[in-house]
Amino acid sequence: MSLEPEPLENSSEVVRLAAMRIAALAENGLTFSTNRFDLDRYKKLRDIAAEMFTLLGERSLDELKMDLGTMVGYVTPKVEVRGALVDDQDRLLMMREAADGRWSLPGGFADPLDTPSEAVVREVLEETGYGVEVMGLVGCWDRDRRGHVPKLPNSIYKLFFLCRATGARQAPDELETLEIGWFGINELPELSAGRVNRWEIERVLAHHRDPSLPTEFD
Repeated sequence: MSLEPEPLENSSEVVRLAAMRIAALAENGLTFSTNRFDLDRYKKLRDIAAEMFTLLGERSLDELKMDLGTMVGYVTPKVEVRGALVDDQDRLLMMREAADGRWSLPGGFADPLDTPSEAVVREVLEETGYGVEVMGLVGCWDRDRRGHVPKLPNSIYKLFFLCRATGARQAPDELETLEIGWFGINELPELSAGRVNRWEIERVLAHHRDPSLPTEFD
């Protein structure tokens, strides 16, 4: 029996998580500090976080500095909503993303002044053309814990809602959606990995089949 220690997390993930913590500390300092010397230090700390993110090789330093500079106030996770509409054959309504050409459940980041259910109703209508009403919250999951890629410099909570069609229809938003389609679990197209994965789709279908299941989280 081997007595070797368990392997450590890969180094790129250690760097990413450390940079996320540093960026959050920097932004919180910029929000609550009034001393100009401290403010300058926190800005430099934010730049260091951006430089650490560039070590992962996914984005340029200028892009990362711009993104981190848009964080305002005390840093908290962003909220993403996804809506699941399932037909009587257990097929899900999906849309092909203009951004990457792959498929996802309709959704996106919630807008200010939207409630979570209002946000997902709006997203489903815009991206698929289907009017829906929300039946229940399937799960609230952390994006990183669910293994989504690419890894991002900020934390995101993903809210998945089970929906029902209202009968309203309109054309999908051409800027976001290339096409829409209905897919069963065994005929899924290539998924947009940053937005949805098979495990989440399986959980949505489980809740569709058994509405008494409790909301899942983490």
